[in-house]
Amino acid sequence: MRKASLKRKTKETDIKIEFNLDGNGQADITTSIGFLDHMFELFAFHGKFDLTIEAKGDIHVDYHHLIEDMGIVLGKCIDKALEDRKGIKRYGFASIPMDEALTQVSLDIGGRAFLVYNVPFEGCIRDIDIGLFEEFFRAVVNNAKISLHVNVLYGKDLHHVVESMFKAFAKAIHEASRVVGESLPSTKGTL
Repeated sequence: MRKASLKRKTKETDIKIEFNLDGNGQADITTSIGFLDHMFELFAFHGKFDLTIEAKGDIHVDYHHLIEDMGIVLGKCIDKALEDRKGIKRYGFASIPMDEALTQVSLDIGGRAFLVYNVPFEGCIRDIDIGLFEEFFRAVVNNAKISLHVNVLYGKDLHHVVESMFKAFAKAIHEASRVVGESLPSTKGTL
C-alpha cells in the first residue's frame, strides 16, 4: 500500500496527515473549520483515498496559514505515497459538475510543479475567502511535484464551485496515480 504520514508544526499551525493512495475513501478530518472538513471528506471519498487530518491553526488571525499549510502537508504526503512513481499512469483528468458549477482538472504527476488556476470567482463561503483555495492548490502542487490545471468553466454558488474543484482534483489524482505497468512513464527515464 502506498501510504504517507507527516506532521508539520510551526508557530502558526499544527498539522498531522495520514494518507493512503490505495484506500477505500475513508476519512477522519478535524480542522476546526466545518467547510474544510467537508471538502477533505469529499476529496477522500471521490479519490478513494484513506485520509486522516488533525489540524489546528491561528484561525483567530485568519484562515490563510491553516489552509496553505494543509496544502503543504498534503502535497508532501502525495509525493511520499507515490514512492518512485514507477508504473503509474501519470496523467489524470476529470470533469465534475456540482449542480450549476462545472470544473475540469487536468494533471501530470511528472515531477515538475506548475499551477494553472482559472477560477473566475471571488467572495466568501461563510467567512472563508475562496481565493485561499488557490494558495492551497499551489502548496499541494509545489510539494507533490505535479502540474495541475484547474478550470472552473461556470457556476454561481461558491460552495458548488469549490466542491466541484475538490471532487475533480480527487478523481484526477486517483486516475493519474493508478499503477498500470512497471516502468517510469517518461522517455527521459526519470520523473
